[in-house]
Amino acid sequence: MIPSVLPVYKRHDILFERGEGCNLYTVDGKRYLDFAVGIAVCAFGHTHPRLVKALTEQASKVWILSNMFRIPGQERVAEKLKQITFADTMFFTNSGVEAWECGVKIVRHHFWAKGQPQRNRIIVCQGLFHGRTIAAISAAKTPKMCDGFGPLVDGFDQIPFNDIEALEKAITPQTAAIHFEPVQGEGGITPATVEFMQKARALCDQHGLLLFLDEIQCGMGRTGKMWGYEHAGIKPDVMCIAKGFGGGFPVGACLATEHAASGMSIGSHGSTYGGNPLAMAVAEEVLNMVVEPGLLDHVNHISAYAREKFKPLLTEFSDLVQELRGKGLMFGLKLSEEYDDVRRLLLAEGLISVGAGKDVIRFVPPLIVTEKEFDEAFDMTRRALLARRREKSA
Repeated sequence: MIPSVLPVYKRHDILFERGEGCNLYTVDGKRYLDFAVGIAVCAFGHTHPRLVKALTEQASKVWILSNMFRIPGQERVAEKLKQITFADTMFFTNSGVEAWECGVKIVRHHFWAKGQPQRNRIIVCQGLFHGRTIAAISAAKTPKMCDGFGPLVDGFDQIPFNDIEALEKAITPQTAAIHFEPVQGEGGITPATVEFMQKARALCDQHGLLLFLDEIQCGMGRTGKMWGYEHAGIKPDVMCIAKGFGGGFPVGACLATEHAASGMSIGSHGSTYGGNPLAMAVAEEVLNMVVEPGLLDHVNHISAYAREKFKPLLTEFSDLVQELRGKGLMFGLKLSEEYDDVRRLLLAEGLISVGAGKDVIRFVPPLIVTEKEFDEAFDMTRRALLARRREKSA
């Protein structure tokens, strides 16, 4: 008999009842160090008092308004985002994939409005992950996500990530945009090279294309800069964000320049819940917190500390750990085997991690994580690797 909750997740039989900062506690009181935080969602940890206050204060006023009315919170959040991004305008959503879909629509509608409807194809990169809608899995083309869901959506031309030659060759008269994640999350905590990002921007300028970035996971200070694109000194035309943007509350946004969004008009897009007052109250406070002096300095300090702390694992466990990778607090251990067994042992130690690709352990702790918490995570990781080595030699 099928469970009441559709069985599409392989769930751990652990019941959490509360969280605080980097910690989660089970119903029987066991503490776990959470270096996943909803997959890079809780930028300031669980139940941060400032975010709880923002949400509860708004909850006592009004929860939902139709987008047929002005929503003051949207206007305030939009102005704050304009101050720290390239964007002139934006659309608020409930999730990352909705923000991504909005970006696809902005790209296509831009050229349709210019009388060039044939320019509707988007160059994407292998290893991508933009979500689970039909369009998003069509871009990914990954069998485990796509099998059984055809027919898929056409319009996405895939190239190897960071392959400049392939990128140049993929451009055709039908190309509308170049699209990638400045740091791939599901694709293995793999950063785009500065050269690839700069070349993509130059090719867009040369051919009249739009540069469309996915910063759902790598944005909002996670890489040590406010946005991943800043590492290459470029600016996109369209960008989707989510995850850390809401500090744990479901919210996303698609940002665009005036030029890129010139084809969007009344009725061309919409959302019932997108930009609701609850989401905007939390997102506004997250933005207040993320721009405060010292936060990015802390992210850069703690990420450098973590890499130095974990570096000895490359020597001690050269049979298991091949590489430390990522940027900022998108931190990964590339293993010599698939990640399932090591993640199982990490969880047994009390450390929550996320898999990436097939063989990368992903750590995406809150931006406020401390040296002491990374020390603890290192000790747990070392014990888990020792246990895995014993299992393999048994």
